[in-house]
Amino acid sequence: MTAGTQCVVVGGGPAGIVLGLLLARAGVRVTVLEKHADFLRDFRGDTVHASTIRLLDELGLGEGFRALPQSKLGNFRLPTGPGDSVVLADFGRLKAPYNYVAMVPQWDLLNFLVEAARQEPAFTLLMNTEATDLLRHSSGAVAGVAYQTRDPLTGSVVATAELKAPLTVACDGRGSVLRTKAGLVPHEFPVPFDTWWFRLPRTAGEDEPMSSISPRFGASDVLLSLTRKDYHQIAYLAAKGSDPQLRAAGVQAFRDKVASLRPDLADRVDTIESTDDLHLLDVKLNRLPRWHRPGLLLIGDAAHAMSPAGGVGINLAVQDAVAAARVLASPLLGETLDDGHLAAVQKRRWLPTVIVQTFQRVLHRVVFAQVMAGKQPKPPKPLVFVARNFPSFGKLPARMIAFGPRPEHAPEFARRKP
Repeated sequence: MTAGTQCVVVGGGPAGIVLGLLLARAGVRVTVLEKHADFLRDFRGDTVHASTIRLLDELGLGEGFRALPQSKLGNFRLPTGPGDSVVLADFGRLKAPYNYVAMVPQWDLLNFLVEAARQEPAFTLLMNTEATDLLRHSSGAVAGVAYQTRDPLTGSVVATAELKAPLTVACDGRGSVLRTKAGLVPHEFPVPFDTWWFRLPRTAGEDEPMSSISPRFGASDVLLSLTRKDYHQIAYLAAKGSDPQLRAAGVQAFRDKVASLRPDLADRVDTIESTDDLHLLDVKLNRLPRWHRPGLLLIGDAAHAMSPAGGVGINLAVQDAVAAARVLASPLLGETLDDGHLAAVQKRRWLPTVIVQTFQRVLHRVVFAQVMAGKQPKPPKPLVFVARNFPSFGKLPARMIAFGPRPEHAPEFARRKP
């Protein structure tokens, strides 16, 4: 039931569903609005890092999570020359069972989390329901949202309504409607590339229990391959804004690019039937100076869009949700919520966001911008020397990628035994 909702969460991605689950376990009456009819959308972030796996264990959901279809990423290799590379981040050196990154289809993860959240009487999820505006008190504080519900078959609007709540949390992504309605404008950082996602089939002989990521650099482009349970998920990176030229060149030209970067996959590039099989990600890197207004909090990509470099966006958003639940559950239950509590969430998550985005900006400048300009990036010789001669070094970048700065633990009120 939505009557008496204490918190409305807009956006049913990982951050929104995790926040809804945690608050509901605290007894907060929370309603999550998701504009789509289901979670079946390709090429959303599918990496589940060790910090999130540990969180699921703390929530008593680890066993169920590990039963989901998934593959494991064991390390990240840095190319050092033609046909040569060095292990830069070795997740296997981390303490088990958090010594890998899981690759899980996001729709499977979200359906799993929703099933867990629906065990809580305080949790409500409304699908086909899109927030369209903010409601406001006479003081200007946010008082909830206006929303519309669509018919899942026709897509036509079948109802409009309002949902009032003491707190609205925007988890509606990089193109956040609520951020725009609140008049909040993020600071944009330059990004030198866009990404095109696509799939290539795996053969029976390519069954690897643990895979690695090793980028392939071309004359002015990059290819990354993620090994999934039954296919290769490929990311092609080229200069920002070049999508029209790429599509105008046609599918065969693109197949040739892929084959030149990955000759071992040349025998299956014909499965790319047209450029419609290429899913463009307009890469952004930004953050809001302020993540809140009275009655409104923004977290995840709505507050700070992340580059795909490192694949940390989902996990950073989930950590935002955990911190928000810990800070906000008590004042919501006690009806003492004020802007200071919202500021405390941003304060808690600001430094980790800045650290990760700074790291991504450095990668953009010293690696990706060089490639897009037609220059081959060369890893610093001291870094290559250390990585080759001191394998234990791989634990440091592995821990930063797997857990990130300031990983969050589940609050006590949300923990359950398996």
